[in-house]
Amino acid sequence: MAEHEDRDGVVVYWRPLCPFCMHLRTRLRLARLRHTEVNIWRDPEAAAFVRLVADGNETVPTVTVAGRPMVNPSMGELMEAVRTHAPHVLSKD
Repeated sequence: MAEHEDRDGVVVYWRPLCPFCMHLRTRLRLARLRHTEVNIWRDPEAAAFVRLVADGNETVPTVTVAGRPMVNPSMGELMEAVRTHAPHVLSKD
């Protein structure tokens, strides 16, 4: 299974120089949320997945939570999805 096919956790699809991606990735690190990051410019399959769930566009950040796609979610939307579908990735600290 490829990194971007994580069905239980959080996967963040991003690309370099995207300010929205940098912001979300920083917030996830500060929240100590376990996640996988996939650069769509280095992974053609991941880029194709993003286009599939984003109406043909390479809109990033796109995130999956337990396999459920979210296109450009807010941190609040993402954390709500994590609490609902993947609480095991939340920091125990």
